[in-house]
Amino acid sequence: MSATTLERPALTVRGHWIDDWRPEDPAFWAQTGARIARRNLIFSIFSEHIGFSIWTMWSVLVLFLGPAYGIDPAGKFLLTAVPALVGATLRIPYTFAVARFGGRNWTIISASLLLVPALLAAFLIEPGVSYTTLVLLAATAGVGGGNFASSMANINAFYPDRLKGWALGINAGGGNLGVAAVQLVGLFVLAVFGAGHPGLVAGIYIPFIVLAAVGSAMYMDNLSQARNSKRGMRDAVREPHTWIMSFLYIGTFGSFIGFGFAFGQVLQVQFAEDFSTPVKAAYLTFLGPLLGSLIRPVGGALADRLGGARVTFWNFVAMAAGASIVLVASQRHSLPLYLVGFISLFVFSGIGNGSTYKMIPRIFSLKNPGLEHEARRLSGAVIGIAGAVGAFGGVLVNLAFRQSFLSYQTADAAYLAFIAFYALCVLVTWAVYLRSSSRRLAGV
Repeated sequence: MSATTLERPALTVRGHWIDDWRPEDPAFWAQTGARIARRNLIFSIFSEHIGFSIWTMWSVLVLFLGPAYGIDPAGKFLLTAVPALVGATLRIPYTFAVARFGGRNWTIISASLLLVPALLAAFLIEPGVSYTTLVLLAATAGVGGGNFASSMANINAFYPDRLKGWALGINAGGGNLGVAAVQLVGLFVLAVFGAGHPGLVAGIYIPFIVLAAVGSAMYMDNLSQARNSKRGMRDAVREPHTWIMSFLYIGTFGSFIGFGFAFGQVLQVQFAEDFSTPVKAAYLTFLGPLLGSLIRPVGGALADRLGGARVTFWNFVAMAAGASIVLVASQRHSLPLYLVGFISLFVFSGIGNGSTYKMIPRIFSLKNPGLEHEARRLSGAVIGIAGAVGAFGGVLVNLAFRQSFLSYQTADAAYLAFIAFYALCVLVTWAVYLRSSSRRLAGV
């Protein structure tokens, strides 16, 4: 029996397609909408969570690549930048895919695609493998990065405007936890089996990928309204707010995913005497992504209550302060202070991820008063674009670390660049969304 059959008296349903979806209607939402949206949210989170784990799997796998592989730190930073780049690029077509195939249908496909990088990594990583092969294997993991964009665009269509900050925050936060989860899996494999078994990290995920695909097929739904918004991307690229929010999302999500990829390597390079073995670094690398993921829904909830622009503004101030602490700690070679600063960056990037994604549907709701479907159409497309552009920030973070270590043998130049970028984000947020102006969208 279809998961939506029970709601047939209240909805027009064809298989797993829902033709009549009115989340802003209080009676509809209370009677049946909230229950259906919650079910789709749960399975969206699970699939996205596995996608994030596969996408960031190479942040763990590089810790297994010891002297037998002959790869220097710069080469390892490139191995983590490649899946970040591929995942960022795939986010645009993945957002289109929701409109083309339906949210449920595409979740099944995108979850199934995760088997490719998992199976390849499980069987092909061993001493003697060429660096080119490793780069190609890392590139296939990029498919996990696309899941976020399609998942967020899909869930955005299910929830009313007043709950979007919470729903998108929960969806993204649960997905982001995949970054911490794969690092805990890596820690388990290192501690129990040693650094000679990197394939086990990928192998552990294979049954969970199958569960994600099967669960999506059984319990998720497609919205016909989402399928009718194929031109949303074309219209969204013409909207200035699309690119402003994409820029801000580089500062939040780009930082989160970039630091998630790089944190373990930076610890091993910059504090080599404290992290002489991969397992020692693995004990700490999961902590920042874990806290940043758990707090993301808080950012969305704060934005629902206080306003997304206000939360985003102060959050970037805090991120600049956190990066400054990391810089001072690096120069003084203080590991405790360094960890405080870096973990604060993860936490504030998580809050900012939630608040910026709350801003997007609010912007288009204010620009299209009374046009609920138009606001959802544009905000869904912008969420995909911002997710893609923001993910490129993860590439930039890894390249910044790589170049800083190559040029100066420290990461200090990268930290200075991060501070300057966060300061610019503070200025942009204030100038566009908080400064008194006749063109300001009050209430973002």
